[in-house]
Amino acid sequence: MADNSKRQGVLFKGLSKKQIIADFDQAHASSDGGAILLKALDDRLGLSRAMAECLRDPRQQAKIRHDYQELLRQRLFAIACGYADCNDAARLVHDPVHKLLAGRDPLEGLTLASQATLSRFENAIGNGELLRVADALADTVIAQHKRRRRQVRRITIDLDPTLEGPPGSRVCNVRTCH
Repeated sequence: MADNSKRQGVLFKGLSKKQIIADFDQAHASSDGGAILLKALDDRLGLSRAMAECLRDPRQQAKIRHDYQELLRQRLFAIACGYADCNDAARLVHDPVHKLLAGRDPLEGLTLASQATLSRFENAIGNGELLRVADALADTVIAQHKRRRRQVRRITIDLDPTLEGPPGSRVCNVRTCH
């Protein structure tokens, strides 16, 4: 019997200690493989690291299974893949791509955080920390534009309270002008 499967070479170097190969007939499969590109970009920009550094972790360090950067990455990447609700965490705890995105070994790493852990994480973050995260996001955007050959003269952060968001929130759009 001929092997008609298509095997693609190693696509993503440096994201894991193991080779990441696109292969579509494996037991440990995920439908969110494209998110690996988001992780590569996040690693290059250092965005989730910078955001996590803005958060104070009041938990007892000896009892922690999921650090704040991992929890932040788990939520950010889940939302980017269309899993906006923390309840989706139950479906993703063993997903190899989501484990990789959060910084864990895709096959042998511990499972991801549960819905309850993610909800506690989200509810533990205060307004001051959110402000520092916003500053880290702005600093990352500005630093990225400084590296470009063609520098921007102005970056406009448009706060629009008429756009939908959680009660009392403001939706922010960032535009750059050349």
